[in-house]
Amino acid sequence: MAEILVLDDVLDATVLIGKILTKKGHTVHTFTEEDAALQFAKSQVVDLAILDIKLQKMSGVEVLALLKQLHPGMHAIMLTGYPTIETAREAISLGADEYCVKPIDRQELEDRVEKVLKGKNRKSAINI
Repeated sequence: MAEILVLDDVLDATVLIGKILTKKGHTVHTFTEEDAALQFAKSQVVDLAILDIKLQKMSGVEVLALLKQLHPGMHAIMLTGYPTIETAREAISLGADEYCVKPIDRQELEDRVEKVLKGKNRKSAINI
């Protein structure tokens, strides 16, 4: 199973995603602060990052760019409650595999994580 980093400035969102994906057998590391997530990624393997676009100090797209420098082969799913074509394009160009609108339900999250980890849909899904 995968090592998954989840970053969202809303604690409840990280807890919910963590519970869902842990039940599927993944190891999930949840964060509400960008600095803590990036510090973790410097010393740990990250197979998949699930990032909210709107964060406290920087955007999820900026965090994605930094994570990709640390882990070029890492997969990423971007979540947002405020979808725009511009952020979708930027996220996909930086290597995001999926761009999803919140709220995302349990089944959709499970399906997208499975697809991304199996290499399906690589850099082709903009779901606004």
